[in-house]
Amino acid sequence: MGVMARNTRIVVVGGGYVGMYTALRLQKKLRRGEADVTVIDPQPHMTYQPFLPEAAAGSIEPRHVVVPLRKVLRKCHHLTGRVTSINHAAREVTAELISGTVTTLGYDVLVVAPGSVARTLPVPGLAERGIAFKTVGEAIYLRNHVLSRLDAAATTIDPELRRRLLSFLVVGGGYAGIEALAELQDMARYATRYYENIAPEDMRWVLVEAAGRIMPEVGPRMGRYTVERLLEAGIEVFLDTRVKTMEGGHVVLDDGTEFDTDTIVWTAGVKPSPMLEHTDLPRDARGRVECTAELQVVGMPEVFSAGDCASVPDLSKEDPEARTSPSAQHAVRQAKVLADNVVAYLRGRRLTQYKHSYAGSVASLGLYKGVAEIYGVKLRGPVAWFMHRTYHVSRMPTWNRRIRILFDWTGALFLGREVVALGQIMDPKAEFSRVAGASKPAEKAPEPVAAAPKGA
Repeated sequence: MGVMARNTRIVVVGGGYVGMYTALRLQKKLRRGEADVTVIDPQPHMTYQPFLPEAAAGSIEPRHVVVPLRKVLRKCHHLTGRVTSINHAAREVTAELISGTVTTLGYDVLVVAPGSVARTLPVPGLAERGIAFKTVGEAIYLRNHVLSRLDAAATTIDPELRRRLLSFLVVGGGYAGIEALAELQDMARYATRYYENIAPEDMRWVLVEAAGRIMPEVGPRMGRYTVERLLEAGIEVFLDTRVKTMEGGHVVLDDGTEFDTDTIVWTAGVKPSPMLEHTDLPRDARGRVECTAELQVVGMPEVFSAGDCASVPDLSKEDPEARTSPSAQHAVRQAKVLADNVVAYLRGRRLTQYKHSYAGSVASLGLYKGVAEIYGVKLRGPVAWFMHRTYHVSRMPTWNRRIRILFDWTGALFLGREVVALGQIMDPKAEFSRVAGASKPAEKAPEPVAAAPKGA
């Protein structure tokens, strides 16, 4: 191992928490000429997901919750594309690049970190009506969509249509669902002050969770406190409840509740990237890559993995079957150990085991509201909200992004939030297509009208 080729090829699959942090640390630790690092991800940036709710609510500029990979990983090679398969027997990764070309890369050391995707269920209408909350695009879309529903509701006298426009459903009571719901509802309540004919109580916000409690990470007492805060804010909470159908925006719950809505946010958990099905890596019953405590893939010492897609032994628990949970807290810490272990592997040194006991959790419930449980200490209200912000800004990669986020918060504190819907983002060509169609010669006029884009 110590006498490997000068230009050892390290391929990092995924530029999320694990991929980006690993590459960032490798470029600091590796000696010049020791290895070439290539990062492959469908996006040219890493998204810091805990800040997506604040980006959606207008407290943070959406561009500031993403970290441009080319800017921070200057000593690495980048390929913007989607890895479609891994053939470890041949030491090859196949990727479909953004240009449409398919390429195959050889590697000596592989880091598998494609992360997770939204876990969906066979609910009629979900594919057509639902939207997840995992990307900055989804956060921007939801912000504009929610505000545009208020605009539409303010301009109709049809009571049924108005009720539908002002009804919002979030499915899933984990961190992502609760924070998205609380921040969006907080933003919409704030926005109603600028509408003559919409009051906060005209809106209906609904949370549906299949389990008997929300945010299991913060313990039963804090979970109950969170539900109380949501109810206080006028949010309806359905526990032990499932969505039977959402076809055409008509939602039917298994307790018989029915209502119409234009907004369905799906945050019912995550599952490992489906790309892993096209690999020869060992996986557990849940589809995660099986790893050792050193973050090496079982039986494949030159392949490393961590994060949401990996099944890593949790050495902080006595149960030998325990595995670390798919959280940002573990991903960030695992990336550090993983990068150090890759360097140790290249230099023929001993690898270290990943061991981190769960420190606790923090969650925002809208402006100045939050819950936290840190090392067993329970906090709530403004103190917990402040801890949520402090913790996550400290975890945000690069000082560039931390400073930008602090500026955003300071601006919002003194100037208030921005509550404007940039509706054109949804269909930016509509206006130009309409103008271009209208400016054609008279004898051709009927054709472009018939072929005008939807919504133009």
